[in-house]
Amino acid sequence: MTDQTAFDPLFQPLPLGGLGLPNRIVMPPMTRSRASQPGDVPNALMAEYYAQRAGAGLIVSEGTWISPLGKGYAWTPGIHTDEQIEGWRKVTGAVHAAGGRIFAQLWHVGRLSHSSLLGGQSPVSSSALQAEGVNVFIADNDGRPGFVQASKPRALSVEEIREIVGQYRQAARNAMAAGFDGVELHAANGYLVNQFIDSGANDRTDAYGGSLPNRLRFLDEVTRALIEGTGDRQRVGIRLAPLTTLNGCVDADPETTYTAAAKLLGEIGIGYLHIAEADWDDAPHMPVAFKQQLRAAFPGVLIYAGKYTGERARTALDEGWADMVAFGRPFVANPDLPERLRHGAPLNMHDRDTLFGGDARGLTDYPTLAAAA
Repeated sequence: MTDQTAFDPLFQPLPLGGLGLPNRIVMPPMTRSRASQPGDVPNALMAEYYAQRAGAGLIVSEGTWISPLGKGYAWTPGIHTDEQIEGWRKVTGAVHAAGGRIFAQLWHVGRLSHSSLLGGQSPVSSSALQAEGVNVFIADNDGRPGFVQASKPRALSVEEIREIVGQYRQAARNAMAAGFDGVELHAANGYLVNQFIDSGANDRTDAYGGSLPNRLRFLDEVTRALIEGTGDRQRVGIRLAPLTTLNGCVDADPETTYTAAAKLLGEIGIGYLHIAEADWDDAPHMPVAFKQQLRAAFPGVLIYAGKYTGERARTALDEGWADMVAFGRPFVANPDLPERLRHGAPLNMHDRDTLFGGDARGLTDYPTLAAAA
């Protein structure tokens, strides 16, 4: 094993919103469904999980729903009750004690939910368009997990849209009260903000639909609300997924749409843009030329995620279209991933059966290099 840290682009420091990030490695948001019941409250097990991974330059928490209608999956944590905020304080305290930095990913799933998770109510969306063939993770009355087709949503009224913008603002305040270093808006992967942006999920004819500026209006308003909630535009990041087509969201002209979104967010002055590339087999390829367009449009920190290896990440940083790189699945099974990348050490493989729900198995029991030795 070799240590090339002094010359390694992955291990160069980076300033972000007054935070001195020690490296360019990001732990991205990953749903693990371990929140305590009842109440979907973050707990000591989650605190241990995140603290184990504090060697990342930046941790972004799992998706954290901002209001009861924003929930889409069983056992995922919220950030709108006093108990949830107190639970997150345990997590952020543990991460900071271990020397890390952590942003809260704020989440409203929109139509990607089921009435059983919403007290019998219908999910909400930009439009009354069902995400056909999309399943969501629920628990039955006996607590057994399973997947069911997402329920048909109803379209939000303009008054309700304004209420949700306010919920995002309050969620950002709650995140800061819980000790987070900042917030990331989940505007990717077919969730609510994405349901306004992508033309195939938005058939509105008012100020929130039709033209590209109208489809970006909700993103604009929520982003500004998060800045108000955190008190610092540099402590706000946005996650976008231009080409993923996940969960039924498709745009007719993604390069134009997402370059415009990047330009808008750059003008607002947020701290970072987090681009989720499609990473499944036969997924659409994101050309470097598109990434360079986003680089030209957005002056802040650019993070990319999507099956990156250490080698691919270093190339992205060297070529300048990425400032940080996120490693999702590798962080599941490698709590000391930065050290493994630093030394070119082999990686543990994750156990698919323990990704969602359960206990410490498959969450906090993966060995570090030191433990393995």
